[in-house]
Amino acid sequence: MFEAITRHGVSGRAYAAGIWQLHCWNPRDFTTRKMGYIDDRPFGGGPGMVMQAQPLSACVAQIDKQVKKRQHRILLSPAAKPIKQADIRRLIDHEGLTLVAGRYEGIDQRFIDRDIDEAFALGDLVVSGGELPAMMLIDAILRWVPGVLHDAQSAQQDSFVDGLLDCPHYTRPETWEAMQVPEVLLGGDHEAIAVWRRREALRATARLRPDLLRQARTGGLLSADDERFMAKAAIQP
Repeated sequence: MFEAITRHGVSGRAYAAGIWQLHCWNPRDFTTRKMGYIDDRPFGGGPGMVMQAQPLSACVAQIDKQVKKRQHRILLSPAAKPIKQADIRRLIDHEGLTLVAGRYEGIDQRFIDRDIDEAFALGDLVVSGGELPAMMLIDAILRWVPGVLHDAQSAQQDSFVDGLLDCPHYTRPETWEAMQVPEVLLGGDHEAIAVWRRREALRATARLRPDLLRQARTGGLLSADDERFMAKAAIQP
């Protein structure tokens, strides 16, 4: 599954260039049970199976032994706080990360309590395993690693970086299906373009994620010009 990020796209190019490394570990290699089972029925009853603590704990211990240090351990789970762009920026400072991708109904809580440093969800949804969320997390982190993107400014201008959603973007041709590119983007006035982009980001955030706009205001991320524009445009977070 992880060939999706080691062989394709910007992450694949960076992997081929040696900018980052990925090592995959199978908890089944660390179980003491016959047939390689690493799950069992949940205490208290209920549907599904639960991943056992022993093979997972042994696996992360071996990872630390191989890299000669205890890496920061992250569990990908829907039963966790949603990850934010600020978390991505913070995780870049770690030399290495151990990502635990769960499956089945869940993971024995004792492993989480003892061996996991923090857990993240990628949204209010459930998928069949933590591999896809782990790949998304890796890709999000790599965008901030020098040399991964051709233009480092691309990451700086992503959604959430300044607390708002990104503004709309346009490319050639100037007219498509009788729809025009906004005139301000064609004039070459970079100051006017910057103002337009900021205001459109405010509009988009107010329309799609008013909670982010409220957080930006509370966190002091909105300027006096932002507030004046929002008052004039009747934008209410």
